[in-house]
Amino acid sequence: MEDIKYAPIGVFDSGVGGLTVAREIMRQIPEERIVYFGDTARVPYGSKSKETIIRFSRQIIHFLRTKEVKAVVVACNTASALALETLQPELDIPIIGVVTPGAKVAANTTKNGKIGVIATESTIESHLYTKVIRQHNPRAQVFGKACPLFCPLVEEGWLKDPVTVEVATRYLNPLLETGIDTLVMGCTHYPLLRPVLRQIMGEKVNLVNPAYETARELKELLEQNGLANDGQRPPEGTMHRFYVSDAANKFRQFANTIIPYGVDTTQLVHIEDY
Repeated sequence: MEDIKYAPIGVFDSGVGGLTVAREIMRQIPEERIVYFGDTARVPYGSKSKETIIRFSRQIIHFLRTKEVKAVVVACNTASALALETLQPELDIPIIGVVTPGAKVAANTTKNGKIGVIATESTIESHLYTKVIRQHNPRAQVFGKACPLFCPLVEEGWLKDPVTVEVATRYLNPLLETGIDTLVMGCTHYPLLRPVLRQIMGEKVNLVNPAYETARELKELLEQNGLANDGQRPPEGTMHRFYVSDAANKFRQFANTIIPYGVDTTQLVHIEDY
């Protein structure tokens, strides 16, 4: 493809959480177009097996390739932890996940070496955050905590509900007792709960948002590979496109509360066909 640098970036997640990554890409690399896929029919991913996550991710990447994307961002911590390593060698375009960028920042910014990671069960059980953090900071102590109820609460839109505060307090109290000074929001849904997390953890704990760090890493990756859009050509058609596997209207309404401009249409895709 001659003008590959004008091609869009594929971003996918199990549902709405990856919109936090899409939002950061829009903010930090505004000239890039995005094709977003949310697997709303099969959310959540966090309780599913590695084999299932690899199969789902492969189907979604096949779909994104039909949209001629120039790079893929796995905007889902569970898929990044369980599928990325398997899928990387299968692709001839760059693909990055959200685990490594966030883990690196946590490892490099902690003062006391005590880092908390909140994520889905699958991500915690993979120990990938611990592995990557220790690669960059061998003396770090990593305390993982699975928070399986956070995803459904976010998908329901209960971002500041008393129920959410109660659940978050029960999850986070054991981490507070360890004396961590850094907390990685190890699921792309979790930055949407940032005000609640900040309220419980206090001002002294640094909250790391892997979505922000992933957008920064993507920008570098595109520049290194000569894929960055130079802004010389206006995008054809819609700047960003959104696709889901179920509940398109509900997704669109939620997306409009997160994305900094109007999401007009969300198209339904039968992802099992890919």
